Amino acid sequence: MTNAPLDAGAGHGRVGDLPRQDPAARPLLEAVGARVELPCLDGVERPYVDLDCAASTPSSVAVAAAVHELLPTYSSVHRGAGFKSRLSTAAYEAARQLALRHAGRSGGTDTAVICRNTTEALNHLAFRLRLEQDDVVLTTVVEHHANLLPWARFARRRYVECGADGTFGVDDVVTGLETRPVPRVLALTGASNVTGWLPPVEEICDAAHDRGVVVVLDAAQLAPHRPVPAGPDFVAWSGHKMYAPFGAGVLVGPLDAFRDGEPFLAGGGAVELVDLDEVLWTDPPEREEAGSPNVVGAVALGAAIEELEGIGWEAISRHEAVLAAHLRRGLSELDRVRLLGPPLGVETLAVATFTVDGMHHGLVAARLAAEFGVGVRHGCFCAHPYLTRLLGVGPEGIAEARSQVLRGDRRSIPGAIRASGGLATTLADVDTFLAALGLVVSGSRAPVDYVQDATGDFFPASDSIGWWSPAGGAGGGCARG
Repeated sequence: MTNAPLDAGAGHGRVGDLPRQDPAARPLLEAVGARVELPCLDGVERPYVDLDCAASTPSSVAVAAAVHELLPTYSSVHRGAGFKSRLSTAAYEAARQLALRHAGRSGGTDTAVICRNTTEALNHLAFRLRLEQDDVVLTTVVEHHANLLPWARFARRRYVECGADGTFGVDDVVTGLETRPVPRVLALTGASNVTGWLPPVEEICDAAHDRGVVVVLDAAQLAPHRPVPAGPDFVAWSGHKMYAPFGAGVLVGPLDAFRDGEPFLAGGGAVELVDLDEVLWTDPPEREEAGSPNVVGAVALGAAIEELEGIGWEAISRHEAVLAAHLRRGLSELDRVRLLGPPLGVETLAVATFTVDGMHHGLVAARLAAEFGVGVRHGCFCAHPYLTRLLGVGPEGIAEARSQVLRGDRRSIPGAIRASGGLATTLADVDTFLAALGLVVSGSRAPVDYVQDATGDFFPASDSIGWWSPAGGAGGGCARG
């Protein structure tokens, strides 16, 4: 098999037939490295098609420019007497205000704690809410692990189940809210990182607040794509999913929640005065940001927020609605492909997760990358309970997977393939992906053999530059999916 440039219609009867005046015909922002040409197995360099945006987005050119502009005057922030320190402090605090604005919280009663990412933000909050072991946190089976695991350290969890299509309704949440004992916290996703489904957040917040329950929103998938809802009490999101992959995230919530008690991290910058037997903590948000903060990441996050605001939510929603419809419709029309999640016609982000009958998810992802230059993700997407429900894996299947993992073999962990776009994605990118997938699922022979290692990943058995062999080492199972 030779990989000639793909015909946009190959293997897919309706790909390429959309008029190119569509909102998604062109990217809405310029990404660093967009369409960089990378080698495929046949030696041909092809423009990389990045459909892994739900994991991390590339940096936008505007964000990279803001970082480049900062670096000549970068210095340690807060209490520095030097002019560079004053400039860096001003830039850091401006980024904090932009995060508050992005969350619709510029009124002065809330604060933004700058941290590494959503996972750290939710761990931070789970500690700071001073939960007790008998308290109940209501969450859902749709959640990313970041909004499941931290709560178990401090309280009991109760779950809202989903249907076979991966969704739930307000009534399902209300049932969980009214079960005794009444939860102290409702921890909810703003958008699924697996299916792109958007729960009715504002209605759910109203139901929770009517019952005196605090709402925490994991907005990691939502914040780059839609305005942050006003209803939640606390909101967390990450820069690396909104075109600012420089290591900063944010936790936004009421200032009063952080005034008392010990911070999540203890160290310099969080204190007023320290003696060997006593510490006087400073006021929030500095109390919550011990150590030297990530000034570069914060400035990048602020620049990303300004760029999204400049593009406008209406244009963003229009662009991604076209991408989502084309992506999901195209997958639904391919033989052997099973699209997971809500049916066509239900609003989602430009995220689609699917399986291919008779093919391991890792092999599909490996072939798309190595033969066609299309980057997708496979595995469980750090949402194991949700994905096993979407796949219909019962207790016996989960028990068998657990047994194999305990033996060090991850090859049979249930999984799927996810394609996810963003503001730098175009209809042409989706066409290329669908055409490539059409060839893979049609039974066309791979140009080389693929070898699966114990992590579950597949590697082309090739000496081509840039492609790994199983002997090259592997990370943990979660690192692979």
